[in-house]
Amino acid sequence: MDHNKRIVIGITGASGVIYGIRLLEVLAEEPSIKTNLVISPPGKKTISLETSYSVEQVCSLADVVHDFNDIGATIASGSFPVDGMIVAPCSIKTLSGISISYADNLISRAADVQLKEGRPLILVVRESPLHAGHLKRMLEVTEMGAIIMPPMPIWYAKPESLEELVELTVKLILRRFGISVPGVFEWNGGK
Repeated sequence: MDHNKRIVIGITGASGVIYGIRLLEVLAEEPSIKTNLVISPPGKKTISLETSYSVEQVCSLADVVHDFNDIGATIASGSFPVDGMIVAPCSIKTLSGISISYADNLISRAADVQLKEGRPLILVVRESPLHAGHLKRMLEVTEMGAIIMPPMPIWYAKPESLEELVELTVKLILRRFGISVPGVFEWNGGK
């Protein structure tokens, strides 16, 4: 893996909290990549509903954990150097707040900082089906510089389990940060 990186991870209440958890697990394996974590109150509830992890276990995977309501935290300022942010999963509520620069909590504020500083912001939007309002919000944040990366299965990699599907998505997300993770599936032209 690459070195000397600091990445903010936001976990919201959308279904698919395992993506954020797995990102933290992978990044925790590389001590020179530091993570700052923020979990929304619905995100904490979803962790208990969808996984066998406790919120405390998830928090222990991060180097720094910030309170959701602490808009004075380090990651709320552009003067605090980070390499970007991943919101995984990203609820439509969070997407909507980011799209209109409504920074009323630390996840949306830290995301807004990434955009204003020109840093990578990846939103793992987890909703289906999508209506026009959802699509408009996605277009708006994309025009602002964010990357929308829904957790779409990569079937040609022939995953054999849900864990493999999650792993593929996590590795593709990290690749966007220039973080090389062994075992990333690469298309071989169908050969």
